[in-house]
Amino acid sequence: MRRTAIALAASASAVSLAACGVISGASGSSSSASPKKGNDITVGLLLPEKENPRYDKFDYPIIKSQVANLTSNKGKVVYANADADADKQNQQLDQMVADKVDVLLVDAVDSKAIASGIKKAKDAGIPVIAYDRLAQGPIDAYISFDNELVGQVQGRALVEALGSRASTSKIVMMNGSPTDPNAAQFKEGALSELQSKVNIVKSFDTKDWQPENAKRNMQESIRAVGLSNIAGVYSANDGLAGAVIDALKEAGVSKLPPVTGQDASLDAVQRIVAGEQYMSVYKSYPQEANNAAEMAVAKVQGHSIEFDALTRDKVDSPTEQKIPSMLVPVVALTKENIKDTVIQDGIYTVQDICTTQYKADCTAIGLK
Repeated sequence: MRRTAIALAASASAVSLAACGVISGASGSSSSASPKKGNDITVGLLLPEKENPRYDKFDYPIIKSQVANLTSNKGKVVYANADADADKQNQQLDQMVADKVDVLLVDAVDSKAIASGIKKAKDAGIPVIAYDRLAQGPIDAYISFDNELVGQVQGRALVEALGSRASTSKIVMMNGSPTDPNAAQFKEGALSELQSKVNIVKSFDTKDWQPENAKRNMQESIRAVGLSNIAGVYSANDGLAGAVIDALKEAGVSKLPPVTGQDASLDAVQRIVAGEQYMSVYKSYPQEANNAAEMAVAKVQGHSIEFDALTRDKVDSPTEQKIPSMLVPVVALTKENIKDTVIQDGIYTVQDICTTQYKADCTAIGLK
């Protein structure tokens, strides 16, 4: 992915526009809607899987609420989840095209397999915005986090955790699914920080992001490398991190090596509090989802000024060049900044994190 603008600047400008009421519909008024399409719009939302709880807990409800807010409660969101099945997602997309939704937000299971469906939507006059993952085909826009930066943040954190031992440390890489373009970008970013600084002895692309696949891969690594020889694990997300940690525990590890993650899932935050997982990458799902909803509404209502303000970045896919985009910044989540990230943003409360099992650990880091 080629970036030609700075994600943080684009993100800040979008938030500023929304705060000032410049984004169309922010006031709830229907007077700004285009003559062709008013507030009575239907947004089709296709999300990829349920293994990661973020999609049902954050993305869908936030997008649904924001679309309603922007359209005086006249707009609606039709939601389908593919359960990590690319064929199922293509069928869901075909159904939404047949039902004549006004705009599609698509988080692809398989970025290449979805391309023909996206072309069908475009041929039917339905704009398509790639959400969270960069789909191939004639998409109108793309919104996601800066995925290479995610990998860089993870890789840098792992090197820092190893300290002076880094150059002699044996590392296992547990990357994401080979069908997810984001996974390739995470991997590229991580390698830019890890190569020549650590010894990567095993590397896996985890089929369908499934934790059980990551656990088997980690068990293979333990057998091949030796439990005591594994100094750290680059794990592309929290689901994989949990599986890696389970495999290490079951193998009888005396002290867990640093393990990275991504998504700031509740169980991962609790593992970080307990000292089992070294870090995660916090990505502001509310910011991504709210801006995606604004992009969808602006696009279908023909508000080009507002749409352009939300998409000041440009990225390339294997099939399209200079796609209007927004790249949302990310934050490394550790014990030290839990209060300033997931708690401050209302993702979790202290009570959510500090259950009975983790109460003593929370107290030890001043989380109360």
